[in-house]
Amino acid sequence: MAESMRGLHRTHRCTEVSTANVGETVTVMGWVQKRRNLGSLIFIDLRDRSGILQIVFDENSVGSDGFAKAGDLRSEYVIAVVGTVQKRSAAVNENLKTGDIEVIATSLRILSEAETPPFQIEENSQTKDEVRLKYRYLDLRRPDIQRNLMLRSKVAYLMREFMTKEGFLEIETPILCKSTPEGARDYLVPSRIHPGSFYALPQSPQLFKQLLMASGYDRYFQIAKCFRDEDLRADRQPEFTQADMELSFVDMDDVIDVNERLLQYVFKEAIGVEISLPLQRMPWQEAMDRFGSDKPDTRFGMELTNVSEIVRDCGFGVFTGALENGGSVRGINVKGQGAMPRKKIDKLVEFAKGYGAKGLAYLCVNEDGTYKSSFAKFMTEEELAKLVEAMAGEPGDLLLFAADKNKIVWNVLGALRVELAKELDLLDSNQYNFLWVTEFPLLEWSEEENRYMAMHHPFTMPMEEDWDKIDTDPGAVRAIAYDIVLNGTELGGGSVRIHQDDIQEKMFEVLGFTKERAHEQFGFLLDAFKYGVPPHAGLAYGLDRLVMHMVHADSIRDVIAFPKVKDASCLMSNAPDVVDPKQLEELGIEISEETEE
Repeated sequence: MAESMRGLHRTHRCTEVSTANVGETVTVMGWVQKRRNLGSLIFIDLRDRSGILQIVFDENSVGSDGFAKAGDLRSEYVIAVVGTVQKRSAAVNENLKTGDIEVIATSLRILSEAETPPFQIEENSQTKDEVRLKYRYLDLRRPDIQRNLMLRSKVAYLMREFMTKEGFLEIETPILCKSTPEGARDYLVPSRIHPGSFYALPQSPQLFKQLLMASGYDRYFQIAKCFRDEDLRADRQPEFTQADMELSFVDMDDVIDVNERLLQYVFKEAIGVEISLPLQRMPWQEAMDRFGSDKPDTRFGMELTNVSEIVRDCGFGVFTGALENGGSVRGINVKGQGAMPRKKIDKLVEFAKGYGAKGLAYLCVNEDGTYKSSFAKFMTEEELAKLVEAMAGEPGDLLLFAADKNKIVWNVLGALRVELAKELDLLDSNQYNFLWVTEFPLLEWSEEENRYMAMHHPFTMPMEEDWDKIDTDPGAVRAIAYDIVLNGTELGGGSVRIHQDDIQEKMFEVLGFTKERAHEQFGFLLDAFKYGVPPHAGLAYGLDRLVMHMVHADSIRDVIAFPKVKDASCLMSNAPDVVDPKQLEELGIEISEETEE
């Protein structure tokens, strides 16, 4: 039967007990991990968030009633034990922090009984994600998940500590905002007091932090909840956490400097990893040309090679057709994989199709120097030899080519090189390759909207030397924007902001906004800028992504306490769910049922 605390106080967490406490009486509390009954002795592994401690129940020390109660214990019972610390009488357990001691129980209190859990509470659980997330409160008891969340807490603390010392003020911005749908979809919240009107949950604190700069707060910082109604991936959730900042009277180098030192401090203090500064910088165009990605993983080679000029006049229509349509032909050299079976190559072709490719051309350089290729019959020996030379191909290499519009070629080969690196075990999770990607395009053309859209957001400052192209060649204008990338993941991004009226107005014009519409959506910011605004710039990290890399998790779900699944639902609480019709009535909302035609 479960008992109450009745004045009992915990003196130590499980792994706070050590050889220094030998001979002392301690009170420990936690969950039963495991019970071993040896007849005259009962051993219990007691678990709390700090780790495991062995408790020994002996009838002589705990009494017959206590010994009987210990015999009733099952996994996940919550217990309190008073006992004496002693050195282990049996062999030391090197795998436990408390492996050289044990507690001889003198009293036992069962605080809560437990049903048999649907899966074992253990590290690196092989239980299906759906089951773990349905019983997330049990999953969160797993030591590896607990370590992840404790590290996340430490990272947030270290960030706050560093930013405070650097003169940043932590200021909270609103969660209920005005909708500004120039980006991902907003989550909308209906207003009861203003029928027919809606708040939006913030995709980021962008506008408010710029207003704080206009208000003279100089350096702002916030660990902010953000919301985006978009499709989920391993590193995306509908609600996520940003470490957000904005600085006044600075340029890009100032922002990069403070953030490099922040990363260096957090990695050293949180996980003992030394980061040497300055971090590498790479212009966006170079990143795309070399890696096919604006968030390149630089832990391995397999870089892209542009062979467009080599194959321009060859007889292979797939290559020449792509070039005639303004595209390119590029390849990657998969060293030492020339003998890859055809079945595996076919799988790579299907993988490439998932990223927009119509196919994938391949050429194997055999050990005797001859070639096996999907397109050899369309090219002369001399053309093939030039192509292999351009790709630095050697006997035993596999050369893979994509031919299409640049965007598709980059997407395909960028994803393919990472997929191959995983398959060939080229990725070292203990290697932290940071990279600043700079000089992003200011605008990108949207086929869907049939207009230019801001690659980052409408308040990003263009590079001064490109501004004269804004009317004649808008796509060639670069932005003073910068992303911080780690091992192929974009950890965060930022930019210098526009603070001059004329540039901001022109930017809205290029984006297809009328003055009225710009004012309708962003009037409060534009009005504030009439009253004197300093040059300012900022950056925001995805805190979840940062911690995911620090703990070597595959998904941000492993560093978020209560994550959603791919359809943005919570398997544990069953959110989103229907609500009482009375609530909808108060909001003036009626749900219309879809009818099949």
